[in-house]
Amino acid sequence: MKHLTLALFLLAMSASGTAFAQPAVVPSEEISSPMDAQAAFDKLKSLAGSWVGPLSMDAEHSDPSIAGKIGQFSLRVTSRGNAIVHEISVSGIPDHPVTMIYLEGDRLMATHYCDAGNRPRLVGTMSPDGNTITFEYLDLSGGNEHGHMYKGVFTFLEDNRHTEEWTFMMPNDQTFTGRFDLERLNPQGGETAY
Repeated sequence: MKHLTLALFLLAMSASGTAFAQPAVVPSEEISSPMDAQAAFDKLKSLAGSWVGPLSMDAEHSDPSIAGKIGQFSLRVTSRGNAIVHEISVSGIPDHPVTMIYLEGDRLMATHYCDAGNRPRLVGTMSPDGNTITFEYLDLSGGNEHGHMYKGVFTFLEDNRHTEEWTFMMPNDQTFTGRFDLERLNPQGGETAY
């Protein structure tokens, strides 16, 4: 079961049933202003391209069969610059989840199409120094039988390096976090933004 839980987490970086909503956990004072949301979205667009790096799990959920696996990320700006498609695949694990990042009114939003069979929405905020963008859980469509993605954190290190931390919440409210230390593939190649 532990392996299934970790595999779901990795695959969940993407049940039928009726919509299931939980109360928002993002305090209103932490929600980005329109200018902050646009600045954060533009910063995320700079990640367009292909990325690769190892996975590490938080100490409590360390599993030697999962830790150290290589993640390959693709971020693509699409829809005339109005959305970012974020995809991840992890070595040895079939399928890969998709997250759509976009502006919705005054908010930076992400909808995660999860392998757990649901679609959590997350609200993004940017740190005052502009180097970290954090997506926090807002609500959920689909069932919660296998848990759901709860948080995503993008930390900008250098032009060709960033980290992503993804936190998954099980139905019993237990969370675990996977961190990817990523380097851009083909940094000289100049990926097309859209």
